[in-house]
Amino acid sequence: MEDYLDPLNSIGMPELTDSGIALEFLLTTKTGIRNLSIALTETASPTLQKIMRTQLEVMIDIYFEISELMLKKEWLKPYDLEGQKELDIKSAENAISIAQLDLFPKSMNRKGMFPTPPKK
Repeated sequence: MEDYLDPLNSIGMPELTDSGIALEFLLTTKTGIRNLSIALTETASPTLQKIMRTQLEVMIDIYFEISELMLKKEWLKPYDLEGQKELDIKSAENAISIAQLDLFPKSMNRKGMFPTPPKK
């Protein structure tokens, strides 16, 4: 990608962004489940234990909802290692491509590429 400001280069980006956000949400939820489980075993208060158990059940439900969405959208392929490997390679290549972008191109003129709002 030579010109990241060209609207043509944004084709497919919403899907990549959605899958990345979903994966981050899944991993964060998984970490939260782990931390809450540890906190639950360290808590002596029955009231607090009840609250934590309820929250843990909610987090587990959310985790499975996110997983199901990712499986349905084919953003995650835990039963197809070759397919998951291809997704991971594509993701890594996209990350490298983005990291190599020239954030300060010589020509910053975008005149004519975007609609100009009418003058009042």
